[in-house]
Amino acid sequence: MIKVEHLGKSFGKTKAVDNISFEVAEGENLILLGTSGCGKTTTLKMINRLIEPDKGKVFINGKNILDQQPEMLRRGIGYVLQNNGLFPHYTVAENIAIVARLLNWDEKQIKHRVSELLEKLHLDKKHLSAYPNELSGGQQQRVGLARALVTNPPVLLMDEPFGALDTVTRSKIQQEFKDLDELKRKTIIMVTHDVQEAFELGDSICLMDKGKIVQNGSPAELLFKPANSFVKDFLKEQRLQLEFKAIKPPLPSSADGGTFELRGKVLPNDSSLWFLLEQLKFTRSEYISVHDAQHKEVGRLSFEDLMSAFYQYKKQQST
Repeated sequence: MIKVEHLGKSFGKTKAVDNISFEVAEGENLILLGTSGCGKTTTLKMINRLIEPDKGKVFINGKNILDQQPEMLRRGIGYVLQNNGLFPHYTVAENIAIVARLLNWDEKQIKHRVSELLEKLHLDKKHLSAYPNELSGGQQQRVGLARALVTNPPVLLMDEPFGALDTVTRSKIQQEFKDLDELKRKTIIMVTHDVQEAFELGDSICLMDKGKIVQNGSPAELLFKPANSFVKDFLKEQRLQLEFKAIKPPLPSSADGGTFELRGKVLPNDSSLWFLLEQLKFTRSEYISVHDAQHKEVGRLSFEDLMSAFYQYKKQQST
């Protein structure tokens, strides 16, 4: 869906982005990870031409973005900012509907879509007439996400979307983000400097330093097959928790296409060991049941089973 070839950008004598290339498959969530000044936000902004590249090419769905008018390009891409980017003098309803009105949607269609997104993002309809400063930080971020999703664009760019939120709100919205069906059909590039967030939300992680890509791969590949000492040191302080987040519990073959369930609640079938252990802890349950595609229970996972899977995976990686 997205292909970046030899992209570069300099500001004066500083190479902000230095000849980078990567691809993002349709429906994948790629995280641009790194410290401040590594070039990740500049990269994101070049993909929707908020910043024009000095060199290189970007293709979205096979089309060179430089062959399109910037305004038309951006209307087909959802964009979420760290501080939500909401217009303070617009109501919530007006903020969400901006792009739809630019595309001349019918007002009835806009009203239906806004209402649909409010429900999916757990926002009360009473907020429609409110202004951004009347909302909490978490509510503002949900409105910003609704605005990016309103026209159902295939591509979503997110620049530190949860960075301004407190830890509790951030954790809650991250989980909502993972569960939201709207996002499971999107191709997403997200910028963050938060290592835990990258491992929580990313299908793949592009670790950057000084404008270059140091390693691009799955969370497990960065942990267990680091390209060099920089990658190893970058993840060192949080390694144990990251390992639990990167490892998925093995499912029996009979559970293909099935789900995890805990006290009647369906859990994502791509849940990490960390997430499942958290669920057991918070509910004080003895096990998580594994169901097949026909919702028949085919197995159970206890705390001991999950820990055993962790140590077995670690042993496999070391051989």
